[in-house]
Amino acid sequence: MNIVITGATGQDGIFLIDKLLRETNAKIFACTRSRENFDFNKLKYLSNNEDFSRIRVVEIDFLNYEEVFNFLKDVSPKLLFNLMGPSSVKSFIDRPGEMENITLSCFDNIINSLINLRNFCNIYHSSSSEMYGYDSKIPFDENSKFEPNSSYAKSKLKLHRKCEELLKTYEWPIISGVMFNHESEFRSSNFLVMNLIEKVIEINNGVKHQVVLPSLKISRDWSYAGDITEAIFELTINNFYGTYVIGSGKSASIEEISKYIFNKIDLDYNNFVNINSNELRAGEPMNIICNPTKIKKDTGWEASKDIYYAIDKMYDYKTLFQR
Repeated sequence: MNIVITGATGQDGIFLIDKLLRETNAKIFACTRSRENFDFNKLKYLSNNEDFSRIRVVEIDFLNYEEVFNFLKDVSPKLLFNLMGPSSVKSFIDRPGEMENITLSCFDNIINSLINLRNFCNIYHSSSSEMYGYDSKIPFDENSKFEPNSSYAKSKLKLHRKCEELLKTYEWPIISGVMFNHESEFRSSNFLVMNLIEKVIEINNGVKHQVVLPSLKISRDWSYAGDITEAIFELTINNFYGTYVIGSGKSASIEEISKYIFNKIDLDYNNFVNINSNELRAGEPMNIICNPTKIKKDTGWEASKDIYYAIDKMYDYKTLFQR
């Protein structure tokens, strides 16, 4: 069985490849903008015993339809994980029109190629909790309304709606996983938690003296990326389809996270954190949390590791393995 993964260099891609190597005999086509971006050391960090010869790293431009078509024709995948996305939401803030066009065009080239090849393979598509875009006292589930308030969220919703339409029109087994915040040791410094960890390490080393945050009151449904990958695997390997929210069902605030990280170096976060509300995105919801009842009912999956487990893994990875 051939499996294609777009966005394979991101944290979800790394965990998913590791899972597929452990649990299947599939040949994995790990797609990336540049082969140099794919780091086998991250897979070795998770396991030294897997057969990496089953991984083929593919450098591909998903904006080029002919290139995408020929690749999918040659590979003829039975399963495709679309994890492709921007390196950060900030890129959408800086270049909204360009990033939206790239996001939609890449998706369309994949789908149109598969349609023309008559290959209606199983697809997992990563949607985003950013699509909700508002505060709610009731945790978000598959029936909650979407009110995207950023270019990034609007683009993700357009793709989500396309997945719904493809499922309806072609009876295409597509899963849209509405993924809530999840972190891991492989997260880049473009994201808040890893960025905060790196700055705390710098403070501990005497390099930095202050940290600027947009707010301490924002809370999110945070979990560990390795857990989330288990959910993705369970959904796809058991041939589910449709929309699923994927998260822990528990929230943590930036203040709680800051306190936990600073405690690692025995310092009071209050002495080092400055708040700059100008860094808040317009319309930023203060509290986002999900209700993952559906995925638990259908697959038995539920998050087993919390954000503090993820922070421990992130901190250790940065201090012990990336010196």
